[in-house]
Amino acid sequence: MEDVFESAGSLREAYAAVDWAATPLGPVSSWSPTLIATVRMALRTRFAVTLLWGPEYVLVYNEAYVQMIADKHPAALGRPARDVFPEIWDTIGPMLDRAAGERATWADDLRLLLDRRGFLEETFFTFSYSAVASPDGAVEGVIDIASETTDRVIGNRRLALLHRLSERLADVEDRAALLDRALPVLRSAPADLADVTFSVTAPESWAPDTWRATASPAPSSTQVTVDGTVARVRLGDGAGQLTATLSPHLPVDEQYLGFLRLIGGALSHVLDRLQVRQAERLLASMERAMSEALQDSLLTHAAQPDNLRVAVRYRTSIAQAHIGGDWYDAFQLVDGLHTVVIGDVTGHDRAAAAAMAQIRNMLRGIAYTVERPPSQLLGALNDAMIGLGVDRFVTVVLGQFRDEPGRRTFRWSNAGHPPPVLLHPDGTVELLRRPPEILLGVTDPPARTDHEITLAPGAAVVLYTDGLIERRGVTFDESMRDLMETLTGRQDLDAEQLCDLLLDRYTEHAEDDIALTVVR
Repeated sequence: MEDVFESAGSLREAYAAVDWAATPLGPVSSWSPTLIATVRMALRTRFAVTLLWGPEYVLVYNEAYVQMIADKHPAALGRPARDVFPEIWDTIGPMLDRAAGERATWADDLRLLLDRRGFLEETFFTFSYSAVASPDGAVEGVIDIASETTDRVIGNRRLALLHRLSERLADVEDRAALLDRALPVLRSAPADLADVTFSVTAPESWAPDTWRATASPAPSSTQVTVDGTVARVRLGDGAGQLTATLSPHLPVDEQYLGFLRLIGGALSHVLDRLQVRQAERLLASMERAMSEALQDSLLTHAAQPDNLRVAVRYRTSIAQAHIGGDWYDAFQLVDGLHTVVIGDVTGHDRAAAAAMAQIRNMLRGIAYTVERPPSQLLGALNDAMIGLGVDRFVTVVLGQFRDEPGRRTFRWSNAGHPPPVLLHPDGTVELLRRPPEILLGVTDPPARTDHEITLAPGAAVVLYTDGLIERRGVTFDESMRDLMETLTGRQDLDAEQLCDLLLDRYTEHAEDDIALTVVR
């Protein structure tokens, strides 16, 4: 019998260690063709997938799913879901029953207190349970396709608190007002700060040698010490102290400590402003840094195939200090096809960033699950956005690089986005402008088309969002001519250098965020 687990990768030993005959699924030799085919499918995708099979919903999952359940692996493999997830069974059990009854479920950023690292951890997941039936129509199990959104949800929650705090402190003129403004905001976030006290004291009352800095201090020498679930944040040069009871449902990791340092930094900046009257510039700089850091956390690392060089950049505009909806993505499919995406969700706020992350994840999932050309992938994404109520307009270019005998091609589809630019090996530049097609987010759009070119060795494809080219008082055609002139004769630069060239040329006067990808 062919090895069912041949695509299990690093999980092969874990699969081999399971006594399947002792599980409700029985020995592998007795598994149904439907179960075997579904297991093989799940193991071959890099998207997080688990099967919950039979009336006891026995877990069979792939490598990507292990990251979501952490210490529950490898014991979870081959065990009923009720035994693996007793702490959330009241939530997911009925959902699985509905799915097994052929009513697929969808959960968007569902909050679950999951015991995966020795404590009940606050986590968030977007996932769908769907029934898997045999050829005769009998439901044999449920498939779960999931994406963990914990970092994004908690990051957006913390960014919202920091933004509210910055707004409330913007016009504080004395220390009493600082206390009155800061405490209500900080106490409005019990999920991150179970309890908060805040005192402003004279610098000489501090004993600096009792403090231990954790990692790099934030501006104004903000230092954090943690004792169990209590954190103390030193403000400025000993001008105050914030004491916070931390959530028992969150790991005290660098992200948590960084959040506390950012709060301390905001308060310290106000204290500094009361002395030197420069708080507006300091607070604006801090919020910009926070937004860029969070935006970076929402973006993915670009995959680097052996035969291509991919460089990516994201820059927040000078005029905007808030997180936005621009994004890039670069990933490799199971068949080795390298896919790049550049897109822009309407809006310049946390909602736009949240929609961006959701749309990016949906597109990744669709691309991994459906082997289709770019135009059909964008069509499927548009259908998913409409069906799931993602009420945003999106411009996007999706491209695929394919190596064929004797040549390399670039196939792409464009949904209302600025056209890619091709830098030829001889230094000439070509604008890959094709008849425009409608952006994503509209109902019943016309059929989309694919475009394909053959790439000469050494050619570079440049994809970007409109922040790179849009300037007040400058037409689109003028901006495109300037971009092409900037790239002309730059064939000796590698992908990273081309990114730096464009950012150096355009960032200073950018009025919108910039996402940039160069593939060479």
